[in-house]
Amino acid sequence: MLWIIVIIVVLALIVGPSAWVKFTLKRYATDRKDLPGTGGELASHLVKRFELDKVKIEAAQEGQDHFDFGQHVVRLSPSVLKGRSLTAVAVAAHEVGHAIAHEKKQKISRLSTRYLPVAHFARRITAGLLLGWPVISALLHLPYAVPLHAAVVGLSGLLAVVVQLAILPEEWDASFNKALPILKEGHYISQEDLPKVKKILTACAMTYVAAALIRVLFVWRWFKR
Repeated sequence: MLWIIVIIVVLALIVGPSAWVKFTLKRYATDRKDLPGTGGELASHLVKRFELDKVKIEAAQEGQDHFDFGQHVVRLSPSVLKGRSLTAVAVAAHEVGHAIAHEKKQKISRLSTRYLPVAHFARRITAGLLLGWPVISALLHLPYAVPLHAAVVGLSGLLAVVVQLAILPEEWDASFNKALPILKEGHYISQEDLPKVKKILTACAMTYVAAALIRVLFVWRWFKR
């Protein structure tokens, strides 16, 4: 009975953040005619306002909003780029917040440049071990042990989670030291909408941590089969 409780608690910790992030972003994604512009228009305005001369705005796949610090590109999904909603303007401001930190070479931006390559490496290792362990066992003449396979893959997946937690201060900075003051001071949102925008910006900051946790859940379910 104890192990069942442990599994339920672990699943709640993993699924909870991701479900909350998706729910929050979708909840406030309804277009609002009272907002001054779309997320894409706001992003373009902020790039000019903060003189981010190298930064471009491009479309991304839905749900793949991010700032590519290597290419100096803010990529926004269609619902953000063309949407006139609280979610659209908050997500756009969050991603431009990353651009400001990187283009101005602020210390906080060093977290992603230092740790994101580690996260991507851990993700590739996890995928490789998940699918290729039987082949590795055959090549090295090692007996295939499911518990050992699960442990190695699980640890590499947890490493990705730890890395995302290490980058969390930068995500928090983009949301609450950059995006929130910009939206408040520029009168892009009303005082009434401020609590909603804070929730959206919290979801933006937690997106990658939640995604990393979900990958750990995927690994667990794969071995359960």
